[in-house]
Amino acid sequence: MKFISIQEAMKKGSGKVAVRGWVYRERGSNKFKFIVLRDSTNIIQCVLPREKFEEQWKDIDGLLVESSVEIEGEIKKDERAPTGFEISVDKINIIHKAEDFPINKDLNEELLGDRRHLWLRSRKMIAILKIRSTILQAIREHWLKKGFYEYHSPEIMSMQCEGGSTLFKIDYFGKPAYLSQTWQLHAEPAIFALEKIFTIQPAFRAEKSKTSRHLAELWMAEMEAAWWEFEDLQNDAEELIKDVVKKVLETNKLELEILERDVNKLKPVLTKKFPRMTYTESLKLLKEKKKINIPWGKDLRTIEEDKLSELFDTPIIVTEYPKEIKAFYMKEPRENPKEGKVVLGFDMIGPEGYGELIGGSQREEDIEKIKENLKKQGEDVCKYDFYLDTRKYGSIPHGGYGMGVERIISWICGLSTIKDAIAFPRTATRLNP
Repeated sequence: MKFISIQEAMKKGSGKVAVRGWVYRERGSNKFKFIVLRDSTNIIQCVLPREKFEEQWKDIDGLLVESSVEIEGEIKKDERAPTGFEISVDKINIIHKAEDFPINKDLNEELLGDRRHLWLRSRKMIAILKIRSTILQAIREHWLKKGFYEYHSPEIMSMQCEGGSTLFKIDYFGKPAYLSQTWQLHAEPAIFALEKIFTIQPAFRAEKSKTSRHLAELWMAEMEAAWWEFEDLQNDAEELIKDVVKKVLETNKLELEILERDVNKLKPVLTKKFPRMTYTESLKLLKEKKKINIPWGKDLRTIEEDKLSELFDTPIIVTEYPKEIKAFYMKEPRENPKEGKVVLGFDMIGPEGYGELIGGSQREEDIEKIKENLKKQGEDVCKYDFYLDTRKYGSIPHGGYGMGVERIISWICGLSTIKDAIAFPRTATRLNP
């Protein structure tokens, strides 16, 4: 018979089927062996009576978790089975008898990290990785339907973009170089050719943080667009999040159930407009609603972002941060508020305490202001010659933003740690496997 997936077999519902996969659970007696079989699509209970398999019984009875097998038999509905269907097995071909699987309920997070290459087989990780794939697809679809081109920047850089303290320094043929924190400096030159571009590629942050929200190697979905201004960027960021959540809710119902994710917490994203407020307004709101008093000019920490998110059931967009705490390439508005200089930058803060999901800005067009900002930050302006050239030849209004893919996955899946949002997490304390 032709092999089909477990999900396809359950969709068929009755009759002869042939499936294959790995033993997810097993139990038995002297008369029956019950195997819950797993493949990439689902799990199903399989029943093997000894009287049918007397010659193979010793091998069948010795099957352990993660042994690989091929099975043929009759499928039928059975409400007592884990997924509502059962296969009465007529034929089994044992491909490989596994050794004792080194993962059990008693393992802590550290040991699961050591055995990550095997933990990927868990239903939880399979569900997360499927949702991750859906999210990446939705991101691409969102920008492609708007006429964007996919474009990639180098991962090896000669200068910093986001901040020197989080740079990974490497030796590049005897010269100092750095792993990329963002595509942006090499993306901006391309908008003068392609106008609207996006990427999904790795980024690296040498943060020695041990929190549940930080990775040293992460994936960024970033966009840059010619002629776009500040409000255009915020609108697109909101539309992107809505498109991503909609795609996951449509595609990954089973996976969200496996993760026990309360989808009612995601649905407001589809129907509500995201609140927008300035940095100054956010400080006022925190003071009035949460009794938190933050001096103007201080960046919002994780705790303040979490408290702010408690006031809403959708992501929120905070704009016009103080200039001193933001990157050199962010544009100042024509008029600054009385509190101090601000920039046309925004952060999108996720609900349920998932922190910053997106950060973006309108870019500074004036070459002299960029030079001034670089000098104030102690940077060697000469290292940015190629970037400054973009302001010499047809400078235009433009902007962009970056979204942390793992942050979005963590929020949509309702994860307690960002480390589960990627197959092999890299942190300050985790390099292997």
